[in-house]
Amino acid sequence: MRFYRVEGDAASRFTGDLSRAAHKWGLPGVEPCAACGVGGGWAGLQYPCVDLSGFSKAELKPYSDPWPVPFEVFARLRERIRTLAPEGAVLEPGTRLGPLTGTAAGAFGPITLQDWTLVARDDALAALHGAGLQGLTGCRLDVTFRDKSPPVLRELQLALHGRIHPDCFTQPRASNCAKCGSEASERLPDTYWLAQETLPTQVDLFRLRDYPTLIIATERTVDAADRLKLEGVTFQPVDAR
Repeated sequence: MRFYRVEGDAASRFTGDLSRAAHKWGLPGVEPCAACGVGGGWAGLQYPCVDLSGFSKAELKPYSDPWPVPFEVFARLRERIRTLAPEGAVLEPGTRLGPLTGTAAGAFGPITLQDWTLVARDDALAALHGAGLQGLTGCRLDVTFRDKSPPVLRELQLALHGRIHPDCFTQPRASNCAKCGSEASERLPDTYWLAQETLPTQVDLFRLRDYPTLIIATERTVDAADRLKLEGVTFQPVDAR
């Protein structure tokens, strides 16, 4: 099985813009840990299908403020919503929850990648499902358009799988912090490949576990997108060993 990194298509003829939309809720960042010094939050952890609308206004308040909190406060907030998240969800500081909400502009192609948010038109997602691709869950955006007949857009809620091969790093990666559980932060190597044994066999589109802003597709996804002529992103080969 071959794997590919999903990237935005700079030459795309489509102009869809979601820069004025944001996820409705999220987990806050954390203050620097007394043991390891790591603080802030992760980028790329996004679960748009998680619904907190059943919470009271007071309960929602801490999920509407990304300002860093002590780890103990973060841990309580995380446990409060864990059962609402998908099984196996990685809920780290900065995790975004709920649908993209706000304003959308421009013309959207079949697939759009803005920053690390992957969005598909309803018809494109249906076509990918029809092609037999696995692991594609779409969550409808809560955005407004000026257009009187806007497309239905869905953000893909992608599970985390796979890791960069350890040989790509010049030094062995540090173990997780015993106090807060944070993984050591490492800059993505200029040249890297994936650890074959960590990659899924039953999921065709996923985020990388240790770098969740990277979206990885299988060759089945690439073949289907090419066959269905789904524009908007490019697929760059990534080696797996």
